Amino acid sequence: MNRIVPAIAFALLATAPAFAQTDDHGAARLNGDWTLDLRPSSDAPAYIKTMTLDITPQGVVRGEFYDHMIEDGRAFDAKGRTCFAFHTSDNSGPYQTSGCLAGDRIEGQSWSEGRHFLLTWTATRSAAKK
Repeated sequence: MNRIVPAIAFALLATAPAFAQTDDHGAARLNGDWTLDLRPSSDAPAYIKTMTLDITPQGVVRGEFYDHMIEDGRAFDAKGRTCFAFHTSDNSGPYQTSGCLAGDRIEGQSWSEGRHFLLTWTATRSAAKK
């Protein structure tokens, strides 16, 4: 009996369909430098920062967001959408960030756990990379 349970578990894992984290399926097209527009409303003064994305063939997201290193990021292209999620942190605590490619820009959101706010933002390719 003790040998049967591990064998069944292995068989289930070996036959399970591939999961999103094993192949980015095109998410690498997000690679590069982006200019973030972090203004809280369209009539607010410009609040511009940068984001650099480096997505591996396995869908791991590396880089920087708002001058902080990206941690534990993942990206995937499925159902007609190329999206990513990651977290960063500063002295106020962790930030959970996600975004999806929408035409030639990224539409995203960041949740600050320490500051208790959710901010939507957009990003365009930095001028040097267009």
